[in-house]
Amino acid sequence: EQMPERHLLDILKDVEYWINYTRHFHPSSGSDPKLSDAISRYLFTVFGYGCNLGPSQTARHVHGELTQRVLSRINNQHISTEKLEAALQDVINEYIRFELPYLWGTGESAIADGTQIELRENNLLGERHIRYGGYGGIAYYHISDTYIALFSHFISCGVWEAVHIFDGLLKNNSDLQPDTVFADTQGQSEPAFAIAFLIGVNLMPRMRNWDKVTFYRPFKETTYKHIDKLFTDTINWELIETHWQDLMQVGISIQQGKILPSMLLQKLGVYSQKNKLYQAFQELGHVIRTIFLLEFIGDKSLRKQIRSETTKIESFNAFCDWVSFGGNIITSGDPIEQEKRVKYITLVANVLMLRNVVDLTEVLNKMAIEDETIIPEMIKRLSPYMTEHIKRFGQYVLNMDNKPEPLKYEKLSLKKDEP
Repeated sequence: EQMPERHLLDILKDVEYWINYTRHFHPSSGSDPKLSDAISRYLFTVFGYGCNLGPSQTARHVHGELTQRVLSRINNQHISTEKLEAALQDVINEYIRFELPYLWGTGESAIADGTQIELRENNLLGERHIRYGGYGGIAYYHISDTYIALFSHFISCGVWEAVHIFDGLLKNNSDLQPDTVFADTQGQSEPAFAIAFLIGVNLMPRMRNWDKVTFYRPFKETTYKHIDKLFTDTINWELIETHWQDLMQVGISIQQGKILPSMLLQKLGVYSQKNKLYQAFQELGHVIRTIFLLEFIGDKSLRKQIRSETTKIESFNAFCDWVSFGGNIITSGDPIEQEKRVKYITLVANVLMLRNVVDLTEVLNKMAIEDETIIPEMIKRLSPYMTEHIKRFGQYVLNMDNKPEPLKYEKLSLKKDEP
């Protein structure tokens, strides 16, 4: 109730004043003419594309000389995917300077998941997917356990989402570098566990049907007193040892940025008896996943943590839907432009979170001075996804002095039909 009421455009302006994230936006060539009032035009571009209004509707509702052509040119010539990622990095680094986000998480974990975004028919990435029940693509997000979005990516519905689990962690260049990633049930494949182990990441997927997953005992002669019936197969250590050097080379190549985990997982996603590297990844994944499964079924707090963290990204998806109030469909058929639209939405969402953290900090301190009882357990129930105090549809001004002309009941001056 004490959160100050703010307009979305003013929030974009305030955060720009603090950290100057639009400094990354500029023409690719230094010989291009400079924009007059560049910061204001950049902010309107971020607002128009981030809220999915588009350049036409944004220009129609802005007073002044801002036109659709100007907004489109800024988007095409001044703002790229890399520049949007640099702006996102600035917002993240400022966000984690506050104490409040660390009451929601440690910053050492990230959550990965995707949500469908509708597309126009007849484009390169659009597909109909039985899981989402519609035509479009997937906005795949990595958010921190402190709620801030670390990375976003646009992929096809036909792509197995789990292959992109680690890309966001490796492409994230902010000061927030998590080493644990939570995912939904799709992230529990053996190759994904193997890659996570090789690059030093803890993979924590949500296991919906853990009792239907194979448990592997280390050796045939190994038996257990109470859980022996869980194990139905045995690890092939010889295969792992034979290809261990190949596995390590792949892990080092991923860490050095020579190959993306998504590219490797797509190759490993198709089983082949002749592909020994796939079999080695599969076998190593059997080891790591079995260890995780034993921890999962034996630790109630771990299951609760996984469920709690994966719920955060569902709230983030709903927050992005609120931000994208101009529509839930991407009209462009260009894959590069589709990727940019997702990053525009992510930038606006992160800017709103930063402004909310600033206001929440001031309000909580004010309440503490007024002797209100505030304990960390209360604050943990909050989140930066608050929207009730934000006005996103603009200011509607009714000018009663601007009166219309009196009604004129004139007859129509129509020509008679010729014979």
